Amino acid sequence: MQKLRLYDVSACVVRAEFSSKGPVLDCCFHNDSSGYSAGADHILCRYDFNTGAETSLGSHDSAITCLDYSNVSGQVISGSWDKTLRCWDARSRTLVGTHVQPARVTSMSLLGNNLVVSTIGRHILVYDIRKMSEAEQSSETPLRFQARSVCCNSDGTGFAIGSIDGRVIIDWFDPSHAQAKKYLFKCHPKPAAGPKIFHPVNALAFHPLYGSLATGSGDRHVNVWDVHIRKRLFQYSKCPSSITSLAFNSDGHLLAVASSCTFEEGEESNSPIKIYVRSVNDAEVKPIRRTKQ
Repeated sequence: MQKLRLYDVSACVVRAEFSSKGPVLDCCFHNDSSGYSAGADHILCRYDFNTGAETSLGSHDSAITCLDYSNVSGQVISGSWDKTLRCWDARSRTLVGTHVQPARVTSMSLLGNNLVVSTIGRHILVYDIRKMSEAEQSSETPLRFQARSVCCNSDGTGFAIGSIDGRVIIDWFDPSHAQAKKYLFKCHPKPAAGPKIFHPVNALAFHPLYGSLATGSGDRHVNVWDVHIRKRLFQYSKCPSSITSLAFNSDGHLLAVASSCTFEEGEESNSPIKIYVRSVNDAEVKPIRRTKQ
């Protein structure tokens, strides 16, 4: 039976647990007392953490791969393999918009009014959630391989795209300068010797205060980068399995790391499934001060 669990990090205990009919592929908070989850069963569910009540908000025609709640619009936005984004009014619990995408939705990131969507075929679309009828930007990434993850940066000026070959693109919302300022760097390079194994960038998270970027990969490492000078600031201890998800808390002093088998090297029968919460200090995440020349 698939589970959704709510943890009290300070006490290291499970505060609530809910069952799902299929594998849970994404979840998000609404507020301190409720949240949402969705996954392979095509269903978007809302959970009340205080009462334990579970209600269905709606569904897609295929697996729901990603979702987020907008404090700005009061909507839950979900992306699916049915090639659509759907917007749901959280208060009335009704569908208020369906927006067709060029291919199956694999990842998305929401910050303020900016929504970044990644689909199969290396498509990246940027929406203003106040006018979802048409994407403000639509392009194919210069990556040679499929994008695996996207994340808006903490100051709202741009976003990062992680690919299956260990690279990250830093892109910008301002279309007049986007092409000139866009750049790509290797953040999880494969070893120089031995077989060519590509380690996908499965997870991205920007530090909420400093804007440094944490990347998690199939090489089982979490790296932290100063994205302005493309220099690694810190590498955390190697996890026993691939990194599947990352998230800083609101003030950036904690980093949650999820680790499990992601099957890029086939099934690993003894691969542990773990969630780690690490304390973060400034030396690990504060960008290097740049002096003017």
